[in-house]
Amino acid sequence: MQIQPERIVVESQELPHTAAAWIATAIDQAIGDTGQCSIALSGGKSPQPIYAELADAFREIPWTKVHVYFGDERAVPPTDPMSNYGMAKASLLDRVSLPAANVHRMEGERADLAAAAREYERLLPPAFDVLLLGIGPDGHTASLFPGAPALDERARRVVAADSPFPPPRRLTITPPVIAAARRTAMIVAARDKAGIVQRALEGPRDPHALPSQLALGGVWILDRDAASKLTPVPA
Repeated sequence: MQIQPERIVVESQELPHTAAAWIATAIDQAIGDTGQCSIALSGGKSPQPIYAELADAFREIPWTKVHVYFGDERAVPPTDPMSNYGMAKASLLDRVSLPAANVHRMEGERADLAAAAREYERLLPPAFDVLLLGIGPDGHTASLFPGAPALDERARRVVAADSPFPPPRRLTITPPVIAAARRTAMIVAARDKAGIVQRALEGPRDPHALPSQLALGGVWILDRDAASKLTPVPA
């Protein structure tokens, strides 16, 4: 029998605080282990209330000991409304005492994305202490889309990638980065994600078809809507 990842299921209104609390604890554990923490943020719209809650409710986090990275980025300038960095900057980074030198953004606006990917992977730690991920309607995570060549990558840790959703070009971490992370959270909200969550957690294991299954070794933090199609876990 395949081992299922830990699930944390909460009411929708509780998800931002629950996820932020998990992140704060993971950061604290990493700092306790090594004196610092490397965290990779997820993008899109879903993490925004979580990052805002992290800034508002967990002011004790020693941000000077935290280095922030990104799991993926769209090929847009950092000021573009679709920029993952821009979203994180407004909701979290500008609202905490985080030194500018501790923020390592992907340069999605670069004309040569392949060069940007090579340069970014040189910045990465050997393994992230904390990796945050989300799931797309097609089962993608970061910018690893179903059937993408990057899913077979074993040497490169960051690559340029194509997306079926706009904008069509991205930068993304690769499967070895997800596998190496010390603490991973897949955070999912909304009823329209319930079907893909059910497939990822209870369907056949095929990360080429459902890249989000690369995170089955982590914790899945779900609101009740996103978990609504899952078979109840025995108490």
